[in-house]
Amino acid sequence: GDARVRGQTGVLSERRGSYPFIDFRLLNNSTLSGEIGTKKKVKRLLSFQRYFHASRLLRGIVPQASLYLLDEDYLGQARHMLSKVGMWDFDIFLFDRLTNGNSLVTLLCHLFNVHGLIHHFQLDMVTLHRFLVMVQEDYHSQNPYHNAVHAADVTQAMHCYLREPKLANFLTPSDIMLGLLAAAAHDVDHPGVNQPFLIKTKHHLASLYQNVSVLENHHWRSTIGMLRESRLLAHLPKEVTQDIEQQLGSLILATDINRQNEFLIRLKSHLDNQDLRLEDAEDRHFMLQIALKCADICNPCRLWDLSKQWSERVCEEFYRQGDLEQKFELEISPLCNQQKDTIPSIQIGFMTYIVEPLFERWAQFTGDTPLSENMLNHLRRNKAKWRSLLHKQHSSSRSNDHSGQVTGSQEQTLNEEETP
Repeated sequence: GDARVRGQTGVLSERRGSYPFIDFRLLNNSTLSGEIGTKKKVKRLLSFQRYFHASRLLRGIVPQASLYLLDEDYLGQARHMLSKVGMWDFDIFLFDRLTNGNSLVTLLCHLFNVHGLIHHFQLDMVTLHRFLVMVQEDYHSQNPYHNAVHAADVTQAMHCYLREPKLANFLTPSDIMLGLLAAAAHDVDHPGVNQPFLIKTKHHLASLYQNVSVLENHHWRSTIGMLRESRLLAHLPKEVTQDIEQQLGSLILATDINRQNEFLIRLKSHLDNQDLRLEDAEDRHFMLQIALKCADICNPCRLWDLSKQWSERVCEEFYRQGDLEQKFELEISPLCNQQKDTIPSIQIGFMTYIVEPLFERWAQFTGDTPLSENMLNHLRRNKAKWRSLLHKQHSSSRSNDHSGQVTGSQEQTLNEEETP
């Protein structure tokens, strides 16, 4: 049946764990032997998360350990880090270790307090915690990149952007809550493969959303499902919750990389005409969309040690998809061929064609704030380091008489195809 649920507000949500797994056996054209099993077994398979935990394809990946109470040393260090959560050099990997894998829940609870959202919206702390645990658990820790740590990193970046004076002076509590919730849930239940993969394997989600913003629609509708299941906002008037659900969708859908030019053109027009009126809810919402887009792809603007880790993680996720495509005799997607697509070349293209244009416009909007200057400086330095590493790879390649292997095809891919 249809896994979507129409609530009183009219927005379609998705039940948690309602979608079929990616059955790679079908891609391999092998005949399924026997029945899958009882209804209980089938139910356990009906989500990306449950499937990948049990998948033979990813055997050897140890599931995240159960969460135990942290000792005082760890709690003290985590609290100290939270006192500096507005700093751009915040190390989300360290924070995740200090919170024993609870970075997203811990961070959001703190930020909701910092911004006064719990008091303003009269939220129940137990219900808020329950909702955030649901969100965190619906990310997949076995994804190298699209996991709860990425969501926490994006949320911390969003917090920094919400504090930029040009924006902060106009934001309402509703704007702030929407920005933080969208950042936290923008990739929830991400399967670790991209939209073209879902389309060419004829996945149910691709059919459901007619091949348009497939993953982003799934992230949004899953978030709505969890909000309703947790009843976090059940005490608010119906028209308020309806508006929140719709605006969450607008924010999360803005992270679709295929819509990058659409948003850049509109932002450029506003900045050139100097007609942004942040007193107006529509213009504030647009800038929240831009802020979330920046937060989502801000890795190249971080300190080198952090940026490099994210780059390696996203490329590892690409390569895993490429390995699956090769195994099941599918065309290998752009940037997913480990033999041809190197991390430096992927990152240089990503920075040049996606990150730089967006962050230069963001800096034009915010003015020469310390944060914007800091991010652009990191971006330039990191790009120079990747260029240096790429040059070393080329030199090593030439010395081994393989100079022609890493040239034009990769450049063309980076110009034309989807980026991280």
